[in-house]
Amino acid sequence: MSPLFRLIRRAVISLASLAVLAVPAAATRVPASGPDSTVNALAAAPADSPAAAPGFKLSGYAEASYTYANQAVAGMIVGRLYDRYSDAFVLNAWKLSVDRPFDPKKLDAGAHADLLVGQNAAVTKSIGFDLGTNGDVTQLYAVLNLPTSNGNGVQFKVGKMVTLMGLEVIEDVANPNWSLGNQFNWVENVTSTGLEFDAKPSGKVDIELRVDNGWDRITPTDGPKDFMGRIGIAGGPNTTVGLLGYWGRQHPTVDAARYGAEVLLNQKFGKTSIWIQGDWGMEAANDSLPDPTQDAKWWAVGGWLASDLSPKVNLAIRGDYLVDSQGARTFSAYAVPLAGVEHKLWSVTGTFNLKAWSNCLVRPEVRYDHSSFTVFNGKGEQVSVALSAAYLY
Repeated sequence: MSPLFRLIRRAVISLASLAVLAVPAAATRVPASGPDSTVNALAAAPADSPAAAPGFKLSGYAEASYTYANQAVAGMIVGRLYDRYSDAFVLNAWKLSVDRPFDPKKLDAGAHADLLVGQNAAVTKSIGFDLGTNGDVTQLYAVLNLPTSNGNGVQFKVGKMVTLMGLEVIEDVANPNWSLGNQFNWVENVTSTGLEFDAKPSGKVDIELRVDNGWDRITPTDGPKDFMGRIGIAGGPNTTVGLLGYWGRQHPTVDAARYGAEVLLNQKFGKTSIWIQGDWGMEAANDSLPDPTQDAKWWAVGGWLASDLSPKVNLAIRGDYLVDSQGARTFSAYAVPLAGVEHKLWSVTGTFNLKAWSNCLVRPEVRYDHSSFTVFNGKGEQVSVALSAAYLY
C-alpha cells in the first residue's frame, strides 16, 4: 500500500469519525455568509432547498485539467497557482467535505472539515501543518450556536477557516472562472486559524469578526494576534455589498503591521451576475520587503460577468488590474528585475462553463496576462488556454 493511499485512508477515516462524534441530532444550518460561501449557479443549491438531514453530510469533487501557455519557462507558467504547469495534464484536486450542521434556533453545535488532495493542495498550505506535498486540510473547525430572538442565532467558530476576503474561493468549481485571478493570488490570504464570531441581525445584514494567528499560518507568532472583520449588506433581492478590513503582524519574526480594506459588490440582472471587487493594502517597512526602507503599498480592482446562455452553458468573463507599488506582493514570484519598484499586472479571462453531463463541469478557458516588466520568458505578455473537467458529488 503506497504512503499516499495510506494518508488518504487515514484522513477520510479521521474526518468521518469527527462528524459521527459530533452529536448527530436533527438540525438545519444557517445559510453560510461571506465570500467563502460564494458559489455561482453551476454549483449552488436552490434557495428553497430542504433542511439538512440529521447526522452529517459528505460532499466534494474530483478535478483534472490541461493548460498551455505560449511563454512558459521550463514548463512552468509564471504567476499562476493551480494552473502553474504548461503543456501538462494535471491532477488538480480531490476534495472531501464533512459537515455536521447545527440548528440556529437552539443551543447546538456543529463541525466542518475539508480535505484537499492533489496539486492544488501544494499552494493552499498554511505554515505549521503538513500532510505532505499534495495534501492539505483547508478547513477544520467546530461551531457553537447560541439562539437569538430572530431565529438566526449567533455562532462561534474555532479552528482553521478559509479567508473572508474576495469573491474567488479555494474550490475553483465554485468560481465564475476556472483559473484564479491576480487578486486571489497576490492580495488575499487563503486561510487563517483562530476564533470567529458570526451574526445575522436581520435578513439584510450579516457580520463576521475574526481573531487569528495570521495569514496562512497555524503556528502563532510571539506578538499580537491578527484581526479581520466583514459586514455584508443586502440592498435588495438582487444587490449585495461586502465591506472588509484587516490588521495584523503577518511575519513570525518581524514586528511590522499589515493592514487593508476591501469592497465587493454583486448585482444580478436576470440570468446575469456582475461582481466588482476593490482591494487596498499596506505593510510597514521591514527587512522582509524587497526595499526594507519604505512601506509597501498595493491596490487592485477586478470585475466578473457571468451569464447563463442556456440551461447547460454559462459564460464568465473576468478582468483585473493590480498595482504593486514596491513589488512586495509579486517581486519573488515574477522575478521582477529591480527590488522596490512598482509592478503593474492585468489580465482578461474568458471561461465557458458546460453542464451537459450530470454532476460534471467542463470548462474551456482562454486567458491573457500583461506585466509592466518582461517577466513572461522575456516578454511582457502571455496567452494561455486550458480545459478542466470536474465531477461534483
